[in-house]
Order: sequence, then C-alpha cells, then structure tokens
Amino acid sequence: MTRADGRFDDIHPPFETPSAMPHTDDSSPPRDPEHPGSSWPVAGGERPPHKPRHRVFVLLIVVLLIALPAGYLVQSAFQSRASGKDKERAAAATSLVYGYPPKVSQRIYHVPVPVSATRVAFFEANAWQKSTMWVQFRTSPKRLTEFLGDIGSSPSELTKGEVAISDKYARKVGWLFDEPKSHYRSLRIEQPKSKPDLSVTVDTTYPSRPRVYVVSTAEF
Repeated sequence: MTRADGRFDDIHPPFETPSAMPHTDDSSPPRDPEHPGSSWPVAGGERPPHKPRHRVFVLLIVVLLIALPAGYLVQSAFQSRASGKDKERAAAATSLVYGYPPKVSQRIYHVPVPVSATRVAFFEANAWQKSTMWVQFRTSPKRLTEFLGDIGSSPSELTKGEVAISDKYARKVGWLFDEPKSHYRSLRIEQPKSKPDLSVTVDTTYPSRPRVYVVSTAEF
C-alpha cells in the first residue's frame, strides 16, 4: 500500500522469533510396534512389553496338571513297595509272623481277619498244586459271629469239644490243642476245588475274648 509520504507498507507480517512460535514436544516415547496403543521407554529405562495375565494362569494350570499325577504315582509306588515287603516277609517266614496277613492273602484263602482282632499271626506255605495259610487271632464274641458269617458259617455250627485242625498242621506252626483246661469248638468248611477248604477251631476258655485258629488250604 502507498502511504501519503509515498512509501509502501510492508505487506508481509512481522517476522516471529523462535521464542514466539508455539512449542511442540517431539520427545514422546516410541510406540510398541506389536501393541500400537501402548508405549514403553527405550534404552536407559527399557522394560519388556506387558504380558497378558491369562498366560500366567495357563502356566499355572500346566504345572498343576504335571505335578498332581506325579504325586499320585509317588504315593502308589510307596504303597506298592510296602505291599511287596509284606509279601516278601510272608514268603521268607518259617514260622508264625505276628501281624495281619496281606489283604490279597486274606481274599485268596478266604480268611477275613476282623479289624479289631488282637494277637494276630499267620504263616503261609506254598507248594506246586496246593498252598496253605495258618491264621490265629483273638476277638470279641460279636466279631467272631461276624467272622463266621463272612466265611459262610455261624456259631451254631461249631461242634463242642472238637478240634478240627489235625496234629500235622498244628505242629507245623507250634499250636497245641491238648491243654486239659481249655475248651474248644470247631467246624470244617469244604468247598469246590476253586475255593479253599477251611478248618476252624475256637478256644472259648475265656468267653469274652475267644481265640480263633484257622487253617485254609487252596488247591490249584
């Protein structure tokens, strides 16, 4: 534009100094290329990207799936080892062994010893076609009735004054049935060849705690 004094006005706006220019900060942290919505510092304060929480749970489940079966295997191994030791002890015995017969032997010879029995002892002898197990224990009259019922008999079938176990089998384990002041009752159970035959003698000298003697013979 022309002023009255003949000079032209500068049509350009006045030059702004850098201090007058708006401040822009280009130092914002870089973006994570795998997660555009997040940012993390670089060298000097670098940290790994954020891991989703569900990965921790997956890892925990995997550990549990591995650890739990392993624990059961260890427990089963210890139980199997204990059972094996019982069988070895019974096989190596040459006379009565005090303690409960192994569960498998009780099933094979059909001699379910009452849980509350005392003075329990047994001996097992194996042959090619015939195996025999001797068992003795003390129990209560009620448990005796239950035991006889479990083997398919009852107290009423016990014959007074009779000893069902032969001298041959009695001497094998040191049993004596010739005590003059003792009172005996006995029964025999003969079964098909696939099941054992039982000879049971009960010493009723002390009625509250009868003593039971059993010889079970299984033929194969």
